Amino acid sequence: MGVGDAAQIVGDIVRMTVRRISIFPLPGAILFPGMQLPLHIFEPRYRDMIGDSLARDRMIGMVQPKGQTGNQRSNTPLFEVGCLGRIGDVEAMEDGRYNVILEGLQRFTILRELDVTTSFRQVEAELWEEDEAADALSIAERASLEIESRRFADVQGYAVDWAAVGQLDDYSLVNAIAQIAPFDYAAKQALLEARGLSDRADMIVQLMQFFGRHDGSDDRVTLQ
Repeated sequence: MGVGDAAQIVGDIVRMTVRRISIFPLPGAILFPGMQLPLHIFEPRYRDMIGDSLARDRMIGMVQPKGQTGNQRSNTPLFEVGCLGRIGDVEAMEDGRYNVILEGLQRFTILRELDVTTSFRQVEAELWEEDEAADALSIAERASLEIESRRFADVQGYAVDWAAVGQLDDYSLVNAIAQIAPFDYAAKQALLEARGLSDRADMIVQLMQFFGRHDGSDDRVTLQ
């Protein structure tokens, strides 16, 4: 899905700024508008959620739980800001599991969690009315982001197709880095909540400078 496709879908839903959203709380998983997130759905409650979404509007919301724990209880507190996504490609398996590609549309702020009878959680949320796709970085901001990204990738030992990176527009570059960079959940949440492309790009540069090291314990740069 291109940025134009996402913008069209956002245009269709922007008139309803407050809406009910079925949510998928997943630590460390961030979705940005215009980006895609592959998901393997195996838990029964989230298989229910995908089935319900496919029968309705194909929309679900990605939001992080507070605290990085693998076993999420039904009452685990949530961060207030998440991102609404549309289920694009979907593979339904014979055993009830799904492989889906979620296409990021628009960020939202949770107003309240709803009392529901479904196995999955639902919230009432306010969609952010924004259009960052038209924003552009200054020449200096773009250069700083690319230079620091190269340094960070070298330190982390990542192989990157820099020619392809150079062809990305500012919007796609900033949000792609913010979504896939191996920062911990708190840093990724801060990136999601940053308003404005320039502010998010500046935050990415600062995070890469500060956390551009590997402590050898795992594959994620941490705040500790």
